[in-house]
Amino acid sequence: MPAAISKAAAIVGAAEANEIGYSKTPKTSLQLHIEAIKNVSEQTGIPISRIDGVFSAGWSSELAEHLGLHPKYIDTTSVGGCSFEMHVHHALCAIHAGVIDVALVSHGESGWSARANRGRGTGGMRGAGDPWSPGNQMTMAYGFSGAPSNYSHAMTRHNYRYGTTPEDFANIAVVTRQWAGLNPRAVMHSKETHPEGGPISVETVQNSRMISWPLTLLHVCLVTDHGGAVLITSPEIARSLKTKPVWIAGAGENMSHSNMIEMGDFTATSAAASAAAAYKMAGMGPEDMEMAMIYDSFTVTAGITAEMLGLAPRGEGFRLWKDGHAAPGGRLPINTNGGGLSFNHSGMYGMQLLVEAYRQLSGTAEDGGFSGLPGKQTKARSCVVNGTGGSLSTTGTLVLVSD
Repeated sequence: MPAAISKAAAIVGAAEANEIGYSKTPKTSLQLHIEAIKNVSEQTGIPISRIDGVFSAGWSSELAEHLGLHPKYIDTTSVGGCSFEMHVHHALCAIHAGVIDVALVSHGESGWSARANRGRGTGGMRGAGDPWSPGNQMTMAYGFSGAPSNYSHAMTRHNYRYGTTPEDFANIAVVTRQWAGLNPRAVMHSKETHPEGGPISVETVQNSRMISWPLTLLHVCLVTDHGGAVLITSPEIARSLKTKPVWIAGAGENMSHSNMIEMGDFTATSAAASAAAAYKMAGMGPEDMEMAMIYDSFTVTAGITAEMLGLAPRGEGFRLWKDGHAAPGGRLPINTNGGGLSFNHSGMYGMQLLVEAYRQLSGTAEDGGFSGLPGKQTKARSCVVNGTGGSLSTTGTLVLVSD
Protein backbone atom coordinates (compact mmCIF):
# COMPACT_ATOMS: atom_id res chain seq x y z
CA MET A 1 0.00 0.00 0.00
CA PRO A 2 1.34 3.46 -0.84
CA ALA A 3 1.87 5.88 2.05
CA ALA A 4 -0.47 8.86 2.51
CA ILE A 5 2.28 11.19 1.34
CA SER A 6 2.67 9.35 -1.97
CA LYS A 7 1.70 11.61 -4.91
CA ALA A 8 1.04 14.53 -2.55
CA ALA A 9 3.06 16.66 -4.98
CA ALA A 10 4.12 16.61 -8.60
CA ILE A 11 7.00 17.86 -10.70
CA VAL A 12 5.28 20.14 -13.18
CA GLY A 13 8.20 21.38 -15.22
CA ALA A 14 11.92 20.89 -15.80
CA ALA A 15 14.32 23.03 -17.78
CA GLU A 16 18.01 23.63 -18.37
CA ALA A 17 20.20 26.67 -18.88
CA ASN A 18 20.42 28.10 -22.38
CA GLU A 19 23.95 26.82 -22.97
CA ILE A 20 25.30 23.72 -21.28
CA GLY A 21 28.29 21.46 -21.81
CA TYR A 22 31.48 23.19 -22.93
CA SER A 23 30.29 26.79 -22.93
CA LYS A 24 31.83 28.99 -25.62
CA THR A 25 31.58 32.00 -23.31
CA PRO A 26 32.51 31.26 -19.67
CA LYS A 27 29.47 31.10 -17.37
CA THR A 28 29.18 31.56 -13.63
CA SER A 29 27.17 29.12 -11.55
CA LEU A 30 24.63 31.84 -10.74
CA GLN A 31 24.07 32.51 -14.45
CA LEU A 32 23.36 28.83 -15.02
CA HIS A 33 20.89 28.78 -12.11
CA ILE A 34 19.00 31.87 -13.26
CA GLU A 35 18.72 30.84 -16.91
CA ALA A 36 17.23 27.49 -15.92
CA ILE A 37 14.82 29.09 -13.43
CA LYS A 38 13.60 31.59 -16.03
CA ASN A 39 13.11 28.79 -18.54
CA VAL A 40 11.09 26.55 -16.20
CA SER A 41 8.93 29.50 -15.14
CA GLU A 42 8.11 30.22 -18.78
CA GLN A 43 7.58 26.53 -19.51
CA THR A 44 5.00 26.06 -16.76
CA GLY A 45 3.46 29.51 -16.71
CA ILE A 46 4.16 29.77 -12.98
CA PRO A 47 5.53 33.26 -12.24
CA ILE A 48 8.72 33.33 -10.20
CA SER A 49 6.90 35.45 -7.62
CA ARG A 50 4.66 32.48 -6.81
CA ILE A 51 7.56 30.30 -5.59
CA ASP A 52 7.40 29.98 -1.80
CA GLY A 53 10.03 27.28 -1.21
CA VAL A 54 13.63 27.38 -2.49
CA PHE A 55 15.81 24.26 -2.50
CA SER A 56 19.42 24.14 -3.72
CA ALA A 57 22.85 22.84 -2.76
CA GLY A 58 23.94 25.88 -0.79
CA TRP A 59 22.58 28.63 -3.07
CA SER A 60 19.05 29.07 -1.72
CA SER A 61 19.42 32.39 0.11
CA GLU A 62 21.39 33.98 -2.74
CA LEU A 63 18.86 32.74 -5.29
CA ALA A 64 15.92 34.04 -3.25
CA GLU A 65 17.55 37.45 -2.98
CA HIS A 66 18.41 37.56 -6.67
CA LEU A 67 14.84 36.57 -7.61
CA GLY A 68 13.23 38.98 -5.14
CA LEU A 69 11.63 36.18 -3.13
CA HIS A 70 10.85 35.85 0.57
CA PRO A 71 10.36 32.08 0.79
CA LYS A 72 8.48 30.31 3.57
CA TYR A 73 10.81 27.32 3.30
CA ILE A 74 14.56 27.35 2.63
CA ASP A 75 16.63 24.20 2.10
CA THR A 76 20.38 24.25 1.47
CA THR A 77 21.09 20.50 1.75
CA SER A 78 24.42 19.90 0.02
CA VAL A 79 25.73 16.36 0.24
CA GLY A 80 26.97 15.86 -3.30
CA GLY A 81 25.26 14.73 -6.45
CA CYS A 82 22.21 13.24 -4.75
CA SER A 83 21.30 16.57 -3.10
CA PHE A 84 18.61 17.33 -5.68
CA GLU A 85 16.79 14.03 -5.24
CA MET A 86 16.78 14.81 -1.52
CA HIS A 87 15.43 18.30 -2.27
CA VAL A 88 12.50 16.70 -4.12
CA HIS A 89 11.92 14.48 -1.08
CA HIS A 90 11.96 17.47 1.25
CA ALA A 91 9.72 19.53 -1.03
CA LEU A 92 7.21 16.67 -1.15
CA CYS A 93 7.13 16.64 2.65
CA ALA A 94 6.75 20.43 2.90
CA ILE A 95 3.90 20.52 0.38
CA HIS A 96 2.18 17.55 2.01
CA ALA A 97 2.42 19.34 5.37
CA GLY A 98 0.80 22.44 3.89
CA VAL A 99 3.81 24.65 4.52
CA ILE A 100 4.30 25.64 0.86
CA ASP A 101 2.54 25.25 -2.48
CA VAL A 102 5.27 25.83 -5.08
CA ALA A 103 8.82 24.57 -4.62
CA LEU A 104 11.82 25.44 -6.76
CA VAL A 105 14.70 22.96 -6.92
CA SER A 106 17.62 24.57 -8.73
CA HIS A 107 21.23 23.83 -9.58
CA GLY A 108 23.94 25.68 -11.47
CA GLU A 109 27.52 24.53 -11.70
CA SER A 110 30.28 25.82 -13.93
CA GLY A 111 32.41 22.70 -13.90
CA TRP A 112 33.91 23.61 -17.28
CA SER A 113 33.90 27.41 -17.09
CA ALA A 114 35.64 27.29 -13.71
CA ARG A 115 38.90 26.87 -15.62
CA ALA A 116 38.46 30.08 -17.59
CA ASN A 117 36.92 31.87 -14.59
CA ARG A 118 39.81 30.70 -12.38
CA GLY A 119 37.32 29.65 -9.75
CA ARG A 120 35.45 32.97 -9.66
CA GLY A 121 31.66 32.70 -9.61
CA THR A 122 31.66 28.93 -9.26
CA GLY A 123 30.31 28.73 -5.74
CA GLY A 124 32.97 26.14 -4.94
CA MET A 125 34.10 25.52 -1.38
CA ARG A 126 37.44 27.02 -0.41
CA GLY A 127 39.95 24.58 0.97
CA ALA A 128 38.58 21.57 -0.90
CA GLY A 129 41.21 18.88 -1.07
CA ASP A 130 43.17 20.24 1.89
CA PRO A 131 45.82 17.59 2.65
CA TRP A 132 45.66 18.56 6.34
CA SER A 133 41.95 17.83 6.70
CA PRO A 134 41.26 14.85 8.99
CA GLY A 135 39.51 12.95 6.24
CA ASN A 136 42.37 13.29 3.78
CA GLN A 137 44.99 12.43 6.40
CA MET A 138 43.14 9.20 7.14
CA THR A 139 42.50 8.13 3.57
CA MET A 140 45.42 9.24 1.38
CA ALA A 141 47.80 6.85 3.11
CA TYR A 142 45.62 3.98 1.89
CA GLY A 143 45.50 5.09 -1.74
CA PHE A 144 42.29 7.12 -1.61
CA SER A 145 43.07 10.43 -3.30
CA GLY A 146 40.45 11.94 -5.57
CA ALA A 147 37.31 10.50 -7.07
CA PRO A 148 38.92 8.27 -9.76
CA SER A 149 41.13 6.64 -7.13
CA ASN A 150 38.19 6.02 -4.82
CA TYR A 151 36.04 4.49 -7.53
CA SER A 152 38.95 2.36 -8.75
CA HIS A 153 38.78 0.61 -5.39
CA ALA A 154 35.08 -0.11 -5.93
CA MET A 155 35.74 -1.51 -9.40
CA THR A 156 38.61 -3.77 -8.34
CA ARG A 157 36.67 -5.08 -5.34
CA HIS A 158 33.64 -5.86 -7.51
CA ASN A 159 35.91 -7.60 -10.00
CA TYR A 160 37.47 -9.68 -7.24
CA ARG A 161 34.27 -10.60 -5.45
CA TYR A 162 32.03 -11.36 -8.43
CA GLY A 163 34.50 -12.26 -11.17
CA THR A 164 33.53 -9.25 -13.27
CA THR A 165 35.99 -7.33 -15.42
CA PRO A 166 36.51 -3.70 -16.46
CA GLU A 167 35.42 -4.81 -19.93
CA ASP A 168 32.05 -5.81 -18.47
CA PHE A 169 31.57 -2.30 -17.10
CA ALA A 170 32.78 -0.77 -20.38
CA ASN A 171 29.44 -1.87 -21.85
CA ILE A 172 27.79 0.79 -19.69
CA ALA A 173 29.80 3.50 -21.44
CA VAL A 174 29.00 2.02 -24.86
CA VAL A 175 25.23 1.91 -24.34
CA THR A 176 25.15 5.31 -22.66
CA ARG A 177 26.88 6.73 -25.75
CA GLN A 178 24.12 5.18 -27.88
CA TRP A 179 21.58 7.25 -25.96
CA ALA A 180 23.77 10.34 -26.36
CA GLY A 181 23.53 9.81 -30.11
CA LEU A 182 19.79 10.51 -29.79
CA ASN A 183 20.27 13.72 -27.80
CA PRO A 184 21.50 16.79 -29.72
CA ARG A 185 22.41 18.54 -26.44
CA ALA A 186 24.76 15.73 -25.43
CA VAL A 187 28.43 16.70 -25.52
CA MET A 188 29.28 13.36 -27.14
CA HIS A 189 26.28 13.28 -29.50
CA SER A 190 28.44 13.17 -32.64
CA LYS A 191 31.73 14.24 -34.21
CA GLU A 192 30.05 17.59 -34.86
CA THR A 193 29.48 18.21 -31.14
CA HIS A 194 32.88 16.91 -30.02
CA PRO A 195 35.89 15.41 -31.87
CA GLU A 196 35.61 12.28 -29.73
CA GLY A 197 31.81 12.06 -30.04
CA GLY A 198 29.75 9.44 -31.80
CA PRO A 199 29.51 5.67 -31.28
CA ILE A 200 32.15 3.81 -29.27
CA SER A 201 32.97 0.16 -28.62
CA VAL A 202 34.18 -1.77 -25.59
CA GLU A 203 37.62 -1.72 -27.19
CA THR A 204 37.45 2.06 -27.54
CA VAL A 205 36.67 2.37 -23.83
CA GLN A 206 39.43 0.01 -22.75
CA ASN A 207 42.03 1.57 -25.03
CA SER A 208 41.35 5.14 -23.91
CA ARG A 209 43.85 6.92 -21.66
CA MET A 210 44.37 5.41 -18.20
CA ILE A 211 43.13 7.66 -15.39
CA SER A 212 43.32 5.46 -12.29
CA TRP A 213 43.76 1.75 -12.86
CA PRO A 214 41.61 0.04 -13.99
CA LEU A 215 39.51 3.08 -14.94
CA THR A 216 40.34 4.55 -18.32
CA LEU A 217 39.09 7.93 -19.54
CA LEU A 218 35.83 6.58 -20.98
CA HIS A 219 34.93 4.88 -17.69
CA VAL A 220 34.88 8.41 -16.21
CA CYS A 221 32.27 11.17 -16.46
CA LEU A 222 32.59 14.47 -18.30
CA VAL A 223 33.31 17.79 -16.56
CA THR A 224 30.98 20.43 -18.02
CA ASP A 225 28.71 23.39 -17.29
CA HIS A 226 25.06 22.78 -16.41
CA GLY A 227 22.10 24.62 -15.01
CA GLY A 228 18.80 22.95 -14.28
CA ALA A 229 15.59 23.67 -12.39
CA VAL A 230 12.37 21.86 -11.60
CA LEU A 231 9.14 23.19 -10.12
CA ILE A 232 7.09 21.06 -7.73
CA THR A 233 3.53 21.92 -6.71
CA SER A 234 0.52 20.70 -4.82
CA PRO A 235 -1.92 18.51 -6.79
CA GLU A 236 -4.41 21.37 -7.08
CA ILE A 237 -1.91 23.66 -8.78
CA ALA A 238 -0.49 20.83 -10.88
CA ARG A 239 -3.93 20.15 -12.36
CA SER A 240 -4.33 23.82 -13.40
CA LEU A 241 -1.16 24.14 -15.49
CA LYS A 242 -0.45 23.73 -19.19
CA THR A 243 2.34 21.23 -18.53
CA LYS A 244 1.85 17.59 -17.59
CA PRO A 245 2.46 16.60 -13.96
CA VAL A 246 4.86 13.81 -13.05
CA TRP A 247 3.90 12.46 -9.64
CA ILE A 248 6.33 11.86 -6.80
CA ALA A 249 5.16 8.43 -5.74
CA GLY A 250 8.06 7.61 -3.43
CA ALA A 251 11.21 9.10 -1.96
CA GLY A 252 14.00 8.04 0.35
CA GLU A 253 17.52 9.02 1.38
CA ASN A 254 20.40 7.46 3.25
CA MET A 255 24.16 7.48 3.79
CA SER A 256 26.68 4.80 4.64
CA HIS A 257 29.87 6.79 5.29
CA SER A 258 31.68 10.03 4.57
CA ASN A 259 35.31 8.93 4.14
CA MET A 260 35.48 5.95 1.82
CA ILE A 261 37.86 4.15 4.16
CA GLU A 262 34.83 3.75 6.45
CA MET A 263 32.74 2.10 3.71
CA GLY A 264 31.74 -1.33 4.96
CA ASP A 265 31.52 -2.95 1.54
CA PHE A 266 32.99 -1.36 -1.59
CA THR A 267 30.41 -3.21 -3.71
CA ALA A 268 27.30 -2.02 -1.82
CA THR A 269 25.97 1.49 -1.27
CA SER A 270 23.24 3.13 0.79
CA ALA A 271 21.05 3.15 -2.33
CA ALA A 272 19.65 -0.18 -1.12
CA ALA A 273 18.21 1.61 1.93
CA SER A 274 17.09 4.81 0.15
CA ALA A 275 15.44 2.73 -2.57
CA ALA A 276 13.67 0.52 -0.04
CA ALA A 277 12.17 3.65 1.56
CA ALA A 278 11.11 5.06 -1.82
CA TYR A 279 9.55 1.80 -2.97
CA LYS A 280 7.69 1.42 0.32
CA MET A 281 6.26 4.95 0.11
CA ALA A 282 5.16 4.33 -3.47
CA GLY A 283 3.70 0.89 -2.78
CA MET A 284 5.79 -0.35 -5.70
CA GLY A 285 8.94 -2.37 -6.23
CA PRO A 286 11.83 -2.67 -8.67
CA GLU A 287 9.74 -5.03 -10.78
CA ASP A 288 7.33 -2.14 -11.43
CA MET A 289 9.99 0.19 -12.82
CA GLU A 290 9.91 0.72 -16.58
CA MET A 291 12.90 3.07 -16.71
CA ALA A 292 15.81 4.17 -14.53
CA MET A 293 17.91 7.31 -14.18
CA ILE A 294 21.07 6.28 -12.38
CA TYR A 295 24.00 8.47 -11.36
CA ASP A 296 26.94 7.52 -13.55
CA SER A 297 29.94 9.46 -12.39
CA PHE A 298 31.82 6.32 -13.38
CA THR A 299 30.68 3.16 -15.12
CA VAL A 300 31.06 1.27 -11.86
CA THR A 301 28.73 3.74 -10.09
CA ALA A 302 25.88 2.87 -12.43
CA GLY A 303 26.55 -0.87 -12.37
CA ILE A 304 26.65 -1.19 -8.59
CA THR A 305 23.69 1.17 -8.11
CA ALA A 306 21.52 -0.93 -10.44
CA GLU A 307 22.15 -3.84 -8.09
CA MET A 308 21.30 -1.75 -5.03
CA LEU A 309 18.02 -0.62 -6.64
CA GLY A 310 16.99 -4.24 -7.11
CA LEU A 311 17.08 -3.98 -10.89
CA ALA A 312 19.65 -6.77 -11.17
CA PRO A 313 21.12 -9.45 -8.89
CA ARG A 314 24.28 -8.68 -6.93
CA GLY A 315 27.29 -8.92 -9.18
CA GLU A 316 25.22 -8.68 -12.37
CA GLY A 317 24.26 -5.02 -12.70
CA PHE A 318 26.46 -4.56 -15.77
CA ARG A 319 24.34 -7.11 -17.64
CA LEU A 320 21.50 -4.63 -18.01
CA TRP A 321 23.78 -2.78 -20.43
CA LYS A 322 25.78 -5.72 -21.84
CA ASP A 323 22.62 -7.69 -22.71
CA GLY A 324 20.91 -4.66 -24.27
CA HIS A 325 18.13 -4.20 -21.70
CA ALA A 326 19.22 -0.63 -20.88
CA ALA A 327 19.82 0.34 -24.52
CA PRO A 328 17.45 2.10 -26.93
CA GLY A 329 14.62 -0.34 -27.57
CA GLY A 330 15.44 -2.38 -24.46
CA ARG A 331 13.01 -3.39 -21.71
CA LEU A 332 14.53 -1.04 -19.10
CA PRO A 333 15.89 2.18 -20.65
CA ILE A 334 18.58 3.73 -18.46
CA ASN A 335 20.03 7.24 -18.68
CA THR A 336 18.22 8.13 -21.88
CA ASN A 337 19.90 11.54 -22.17
CA GLY A 338 23.39 10.04 -22.50
CA GLY A 339 24.22 10.18 -18.81
CA GLY A 340 27.11 11.79 -17.02
CA LEU A 341 29.40 9.72 -19.18
CA SER A 342 28.33 11.20 -22.53
CA PHE A 343 25.63 13.88 -22.07
CA ASN A 344 26.77 16.23 -19.32
CA HIS A 345 28.30 16.07 -15.86
CA SER A 346 29.03 19.34 -14.10
CA GLY A 347 30.30 17.82 -10.85
CA MET A 348 26.98 17.11 -9.14
CA TYR A 349 24.81 15.24 -11.64
CA GLY A 350 21.55 14.74 -9.76
CA MET A 351 19.73 17.64 -11.45
CA GLN A 352 20.31 16.21 -14.92
CA LEU A 353 18.63 12.99 -13.72
CA LEU A 354 15.54 14.92 -12.65
CA VAL A 355 15.24 16.91 -15.86
CA GLU A 356 15.46 13.82 -18.06
CA ALA A 357 13.07 11.80 -15.88
CA TYR A 358 10.50 14.59 -16.16
CA ARG A 359 10.92 14.86 -19.92
CA GLN A 360 10.51 11.13 -20.41
CA LEU A 361 7.50 10.67 -18.12
CA SER A 362 5.74 13.78 -19.43
CA GLY A 363 6.26 12.67 -23.03
CA THR A 364 8.40 15.69 -23.96
CA ALA A 365 11.79 14.07 -24.51
CA GLU A 366 11.50 14.79 -28.25
CA ASP A 367 10.55 18.43 -28.47
CA GLY A 368 11.40 19.66 -31.91
CA GLY A 369 14.92 18.31 -31.73
CA PHE A 370 15.83 20.46 -28.71
CA SER A 371 16.48 17.57 -26.36
CA GLY A 372 15.86 14.47 -28.44
CA LEU A 373 15.73 12.81 -31.85
CA PRO A 374 13.15 10.17 -32.82
CA GLY A 375 13.89 7.11 -30.71
CA LYS A 376 14.78 8.99 -27.54
CA GLN A 377 11.21 9.19 -26.22
CA THR A 378 10.33 5.97 -24.41
CA LYS A 379 6.92 4.57 -23.45
CA ALA A 380 7.87 4.25 -19.77
CA ARG A 381 5.34 5.44 -17.22
CA SER A 382 7.37 4.71 -14.09
CA CYS A 383 10.96 5.55 -13.28
CA VAL A 384 13.36 5.05 -10.39
CA VAL A 385 15.79 7.95 -10.05
CA ASN A 386 18.89 7.58 -7.91
CA GLY A 387 21.53 10.17 -7.13
CA THR A 388 24.85 9.41 -5.47
CA GLY A 389 26.95 11.86 -3.47
CA GLY A 390 30.50 11.81 -2.18
CA SER A 391 32.49 8.62 -2.71
CA LEU A 392 29.52 6.23 -3.01
CA SER A 393 28.50 7.83 0.29
CA THR A 394 25.05 9.43 0.25
CA THR A 395 22.06 8.48 -1.88
CA GLY A 396 18.65 9.88 -2.70
CA THR A 397 16.05 7.76 -4.50
CA LEU A 398 12.76 8.76 -6.08
CA VAL A 399 9.96 6.77 -7.67
CA LEU A 400 8.25 8.95 -10.27
CA VAL A 401 5.15 8.06 -12.31
CA SER A 402 3.33 9.59 -15.26
CA ASP A 403 -0.02 11.27 -14.84
